[in-house]
Amino acid sequence: MTQVFFYHGAANRILAAAGLITKACAQKKPLLVYAPDTAIASALDRALWVQQPTGFVPHVASGSPLAGETPVIITNKLDDLPQDERLMNLSGDIPPGFSRFTSVIEVVSEDPDVRLPARERFKFYKDRGYEITSLDLAGKA
Repeated sequence: MTQVFFYHGAANRILAAAGLITKACAQKKPLLVYAPDTAIASALDRALWVQQPTGFVPHVASGSPLAGETPVIITNKLDDLPQDERLMNLSGDIPPGFSRFTSVIEVVSEDPDVRLPARERFKFYKDRGYEITSLDLAGKA
């Protein structure tokens, strides 16, 4: 069954997501990032490009010809993708087909527009019996 990780209390959701993606990449863990909002996808792309020079995170959009060989894929849809291990959800909704992934990562800031829908997603996962781990990012980017 899919495990769900809620990283909450982020001062900046995009920077926190970029930090978590960087860690996953350093551990050689492939990751799909579901970001149907183009502004969020663009902000994440920029954040990944300005990480430390020694911490470059190879990433592409799902439509790229390099998607099959790149560890981090930013996508606006979750059909026909190269892996189903880890999904980071940066949308305000339950990701379609999320249960095919081994784990779902939710990054939540203190912004009410992010936090309130995240509470609904938390309740959705919990009510359906998914194992949820909550991790506090308060005081981090």
